Amino acid sequence: MRTVGFIGLGHMGGNMAARYLASGYTVYGENRDRDEARWLTEQGLRWAGTPRAVAEAADIIMTSLPDGDAVDSVASGPDGILAGLSDDKVWADLSTLSPAVSRELAARVRREGRGAQMLDAPVSGSVPQVKVGALAIMVGGDADAFRRVEPVLRVLGRPEYVGANGQGLVLKLAINVSLAAQMLAFSEGLLLADRDGIDPHLAAKVMTESVIGSPMLKARVPLVLDHPEETWFDVSLMHKDIRLALTAAREHRVPLPSAQVADKVLAHATDLGYLHRDIAAIFDMLRAETSHGS
Repeated sequence: MRTVGFIGLGHMGGNMAARYLASGYTVYGENRDRDEARWLTEQGLRWAGTPRAVAEAADIIMTSLPDGDAVDSVASGPDGILAGLSDDKVWADLSTLSPAVSRELAARVRREGRGAQMLDAPVSGSVPQVKVGALAIMVGGDADAFRRVEPVLRVLGRPEYVGANGQGLVLKLAINVSLAAQMLAFSEGLLLADRDGIDPHLAAKVMTESVIGSPMLKARVPLVLDHPEETWFDVSLMHKDIRLALTAAREHRVPLPSAQVADKVLAHATDLGYLHRDIAAIFDMLRAETSHGS
């Protein structure tokens, strides 16, 4: 499989496609905004006018889109992915969406895809991890299809086969529950230190060098105090994932108290205008709501 098709060429998808181009793959691509992908066509990406055209041209089709509605929109209709699938093709969806919705799409591929297979392959990591091929990739679906695409996925990071369709997504949501809880707890602790007069840069350094210093915190703490020009993972996407996790938890009757707290905090952040800020801005939100005199 040396021909890859990419649908969704935003921050994550665009950098993934660029990594495949740099690795010598033939890459076809489609994006809602063609101008957003111009830098990729200049590097050799072959533009395809529709998701169907991408699916017809590529051995493995990858989608990197913000939610289930977006994935369904590129899958359906006469110009959708399903119309372009055929035997031996594999569609790997790297988006984070409802496991139930993904399972429905996988069932449609089995019915309408003329022998193709769909895998859910959500990723954990942001643009810096994409650029160095260090994403964690959780894969659900047909085991034989996974074995065929595993070498291709390794260009992006570490693919791990989890189980049946939808289970890659469940594991991704489990990871993001912890990510949200860690980011919130760190922000609260840093604010406490800041309000007692401790230099926040010093506090952040000591905290991340302590036992709580997970790889995620170490990567994201620089964004807490020095905001990047480019958002890695914004509040809207984190909130969407937490709500997906809570929905899945209700289906399994699993309590997720930390996710419930994160849901409330992220909803409040949205109300205050932090929707498209990186999740590291949770600290800013908490600090803005307090004062040294309170």
